[in-house]
Amino acid sequence: MQVKELIDKLAPSKKTEPEKLKLPEIDLHPELKTEEKPAPPSQKTKLKIPDALAPLFLRKEKKSIEEYDVERYGSLVDAHVPEWYELLEQYWVEKGKSLIFITLNRKTNQKEYLLFEPALSDFEYELLERIHEDLRDVLILSKDELSKDHRKILLEKMDDLLADYGLTLEHTSLFKLQYYLIRNFLGWSRIDALMKDPQLEDISCDGNGIPLFLYHRKYRNIKTNIIFESNVLNSLAITLAQRSGKHISTGSPMLDATLPEGSRLNLTLGSEVTTRGTSFTIRKFREEPFSPIELLDYGTFNVDALVYFWLSIENNKSLIFIGGTASGKTTSLNAVSLFIPPVAKVVSIEDTREITLYHENWIASVTRPALTEGGTAIDMFDLLKAAMRQRPEYIIVGEVRGHEAQTLFQAMNTGHTTFSTMHAGSVDAAIHRLESEPLNVPRNMVQALNIISVQGLIYRGTERVRRAQEIVEIAGLDPATGNLRVNNVFVYDPVHDLFSYTGRSQIYAEIGERRGWSRDQMESEIRVRRQVLEAMQKQGIYDYISVASLFHLFHINRQKVLDNLSDLRKVSQ
Repeated sequence: MQVKELIDKLAPSKKTEPEKLKLPEIDLHPELKTEEKPAPPSQKTKLKIPDALAPLFLRKEKKSIEEYDVERYGSLVDAHVPEWYELLEQYWVEKGKSLIFITLNRKTNQKEYLLFEPALSDFEYELLERIHEDLRDVLILSKDELSKDHRKILLEKMDDLLADYGLTLEHTSLFKLQYYLIRNFLGWSRIDALMKDPQLEDISCDGNGIPLFLYHRKYRNIKTNIIFESNVLNSLAITLAQRSGKHISTGSPMLDATLPEGSRLNLTLGSEVTTRGTSFTIRKFREEPFSPIELLDYGTFNVDALVYFWLSIENNKSLIFIGGTASGKTTSLNAVSLFIPPVAKVVSIEDTREITLYHENWIASVTRPALTEGGTAIDMFDLLKAAMRQRPEYIIVGEVRGHEAQTLFQAMNTGHTTFSTMHAGSVDAAIHRLESEPLNVPRNMVQALNIISVQGLIYRGTERVRRAQEIVEIAGLDPATGNLRVNNVFVYDPVHDLFSYTGRSQIYAEIGERRGWSRDQMESEIRVRRQVLEAMQKQGIYDYISVASLFHLFHINRQKVLDNLSDLRKVSQ
């Protein structure tokens, strides 16, 4: 007998559907659903419950909801390495629920990312469909429920439905249903585990029936075992757009947005502009941004370069991070922005939110497209003009790529300290791009920029790492030729993987002159700040809140920080 009919017989108050509706959100991996032959038509009128299912249909008193505990119940996932594959690494995204195998496909000699989730029997799959369908009717929240934990409400509604059906499920079946309902209603459906995997930077879907591709922090570009059918993919695309607070349709099939947790989304719907079907790319960002100490640990900068940024930012020097795609420009910009003094007024301007500061006096502004046909769009140029009227001490622009660059450099020339990023492979290329269409920044305005840091994604052996290639100062215009003069302050040696100070810095000279410091005083100040950064690294103080708090305290009461160098955690709380 079909599960739906059994439920209807035991719960006559539920209206029987004339046709089973399979919802795309319930789509599972093929290996997650076991095959069972349908019952013969002659059995469909019988009320006898199979002996094997009898324990599942015992009526019981309603009790508190029990949630999954991997230590008590063990894993819900039954994973195995497929034939022709070699296991390289495995790890849990959610312990007991979603397991990752990094494997080597011996046929193609390529690495693959295999996701394993709890497998459902036919009975569990049909019941999941029925619960999912019925939850649409009961998930209408009252005012009191709106402020409650949505996960708890979802499980309570599910438990109520099981009670209405007159079912008592075994623990394993119950926990599997809980997992998929939470994944589909509160998570991101089939890509939920990928969104939760901290090892992933990018998730890329190229179209219907094509495996998802990922950028893994350790294994780089890697193929997955996740493939979407057309209707399922379209449903996911609409969900991604709606949760981003945006609208997508065949009339407006392209979308750039930010997901609620901060990841950047680029989405196309259907085959209007992407002939292989709906596509999306999700660029994931950590919930907590990288701090300067983490970049020091990863080798992106050395301690002398971070001291240089610290003193430069504190003394209102403007800078731009340049580099190619995924070279770490925004990550570095966000990290060094933690050096901004406390209570200084900061305005950030972005297309999609990526900057995260531990700073109270901060206006975070983002662009907005026109909401209606003929409506007014708010672009970066509009936000930058507005920022100039807000008397900011620091202006952070996520990326300059258009005519807003002129206003940005006007801000520099009028005394505002600005930070930004730009796509360019070298200092010469950056200057050429600034002076050309569509940026059109006059050369005499470019000299207001103080520092350019060139970022790169390079190979170290077989590993790809992010390194600062050089840090360059703009030293003004050559009066004879009219060309910009530059000074290399830090250079990278790829042979020895070392970042070294050239021994000459116009910025240091200007800071010393402005502050009235002698050469010895300047060297003493650099040495003190180097000691603070090295102590933070040695004591494992990495999270951006603790790091920013220590920088703020150093600015307010530096002696307290220096007196506690051996235990900085005590003063970072």
